[in-house]
This record gives sequence, C-alpha cells and structure tokens, in this order.
Amino acid sequence: MRVLIFYTQSFSYTPQVKNLEDAPDPGEAKSFEDCLLACIQIEEADEEKDVKSREKKLVNHLKWAARKNNTKRIVLHSFAHLGESKANVDFTKQVFDAAQKRLENAEHEVAQTPFGYFLDLNINAPGFSLARIWAEL
Repeated sequence: MRVLIFYTQSFSYTPQVKNLEDAPDPGEAKSFEDCLLACIQIEEADEEKDVKSREKKLVNHLKWAARKNNTKRIVLHSFAHLGESKANVDFTKQVFDAAQKRLENAEHEVAQTPFGYFLDLNINAPGFSLARIWAEL
C-alpha cells in the first residue's frame, strides 16, 4: 500500500469521468476545510494479507499524520497511480470502508471521494514539512 498525504487548508472535488462501469452515482461536488487528503493505492501484494491488517496499518498512519497536522478531518481518495501494482477493486473498497469506520470510531470526521470516478481536484496545501507525507505501508 502506498499513501501520499497532503494537509490542506481547503480541498474540493468535482466528479468528471466514470472509470468503473458499476460505480454508483458520485453525487455533487464537495469541499472540505482543514483536512488531510490521503491519496491511497492498495496494491496486489496487500491482498495476501487480510482487510483488517491493511486497514489497521493505514488507520494508524492516518491518525499519526492527523495529530501532526492538528486536524480530525480526513478525506480518503483512491489514487491508483502511486505504483505499478493494483489490488482488485472490491478489496480496495473494503479497505477504504473499514478504515473510514475505524477512524470515525476514533472521533475523526471522514469522507471518501467518489470511488470509480476521475475528479477535478482543488488543493490548497501550505508549505511546511509535515503538510506532505509519503509512505509505503
């Protein structure tokens, strides 16, 4: 799993192009303030482990990054271009949903960008050290 995190003063998206045939309706454009944008790629090797172990590793990393950036808001964004290997769609979505649930149980405000769509993104990210974090988990 690879994760690229941006602390953002503001982040917004507008759904544009559907890229998964059975993706549900994406809804309207949304915007967020004072949040982490977590661009996540679940990889094929992650499927050798179970959803729970991958979700736990991801959540621990996101909670750490949220503390470092003094925010409780996290947006999960599927970003399948951080490496060459990709997990299957169902496994990826299960990890995202499980991570959202665990983060919410830890009193974080969590959202997911529409899964299965290319989006127009607006990112306002300040320039300090922990505002951008990359990790291979």
